[in-house]
Amino acid sequence: MNDLGARPTRVRYAIIALIFLITSVNYADRATFSIAGSAAARELALTPVQTGFILSAFAWAYVLAQIPGGVLLDRFGTKRVYAAAILLWSLFTATQGFAGWIIGIPVVAMLFALRFLVGLAEAPSFPGNARLVAAWFPAAERGTASAIFNSAQYFSLVAFAPLMGWLAHNYGWRSIFWTMGVLGVLATLAFIRFIHSPANHPRVNAAELAHIEAGGGLIHMEDAAAGKAPAFAWSNVRHLIANRMMLGIYLGQYCINVLTYFFVTWFPIYLIKERGLNVLEAGFAAAAPALFGFAGGLAGGFISDRILKRTGSLDWARKTPLVIGMLLASLIIACVWAPSEWLVVTLMSVAFFGKGIASLGWAIMADVAPRRLAGLSGGVFNMFGNIAGIVTPIVVGYIVSATGSFDLALIFVGAHCLLTIFAFLVIAGPIRRMELPE
Repeated sequence: MNDLGARPTRVRYAIIALIFLITSVNYADRATFSIAGSAAARELALTPVQTGFILSAFAWAYVLAQIPGGVLLDRFGTKRVYAAAILLWSLFTATQGFAGWIIGIPVVAMLFALRFLVGLAEAPSFPGNARLVAAWFPAAERGTASAIFNSAQYFSLVAFAPLMGWLAHNYGWRSIFWTMGVLGVLATLAFIRFIHSPANHPRVNAAELAHIEAGGGLIHMEDAAAGKAPAFAWSNVRHLIANRMMLGIYLGQYCINVLTYFFVTWFPIYLIKERGLNVLEAGFAAAAPALFGFAGGLAGGFISDRILKRTGSLDWARKTPLVIGMLLASLIIACVWAPSEWLVVTLMSVAFFGKGIASLGWAIMADVAPRRLAGLSGGVFNMFGNIAGIVTPIVVGYIVSATGSFDLALIFVGAHCLLTIFAFLVIAGPIRRMELPE
């Protein structure tokens, strides 16, 4: 660490900017098949149900690997585990471009397996983001910092959905997977080069470290990893799940993610099949709601931190934007009666603006997770949240197959937006740091 003088450096802002960019690539890799899906389904003769299972494969693995991923982060530290994760998920993404070319391997099995492996590799990413935010940011800045990396899920589609639509239109659907794989390898190199713990970063000074630590930042969290974290015990998982506040937070995150997974899996296909857009138009149309979601995400973090500074109440600061945001998000139901494509995109934009405002789950986890189980707590949180990635693509696939329409699917998604409010207000109760029994 270099002491650059009494004026605090602002290295933490560069850290969150890089996390934002890497998380954008992360989410774009999840959405590759939703953009490529219609063209791939035609070429590979995939049914809606098969497409639904392929779209869900990521989440099956992602859910199963959350607890192991959190344990690895607590045991070996964020840098090593996260860097390996980026490289692996990028290689598995690129390999999907070869589906149907390898003799003897059924196409559905190959695509399901590769997306499953992408899910396994990406499992440590968001718990890793939460650990970095807890280490680099004081409590009064965590809402904004968490909103920034969480808003990458929207920015990724703003930046990459048009790119992927253009690639599919001009170079075929396979080029999407190869391009995103190369970008992921570059992201790995950037992460290794620039991400360090606060106490060991070559550009941070003592004044910034003091500011972070005085505000509750865990600047030595990564130093405490590397083999010194407590051994994994199922009793710790039971303590987390049995805690009413944590359970309400987990269930709320599941409900929020139903909307997320509809958007990154079926929404472009909905625009093509039900609304008559071509793949290039769908890529650009998907970018509009994503842009509004990005703006909502930044606004939600800013509003939450302002409320916290004015009131000192975590409960008001985190829940007020959440309730307002999910009420707006429930407007997705109105797409059922929208007569035109532009109105569908407008309603989805409002819904995703609201969803962005409400996306404070990772800030809440940084506020409430037991200090010595930050990785495990984040893993359990993300496991519950991403069960939606299993349920949503499959349920929507069956609804579309049975009814020939997306109407019931949109109602299914909108109902979960309202259930989110119930989970956080009624089940979770007041937001506070969870203490483990001695």
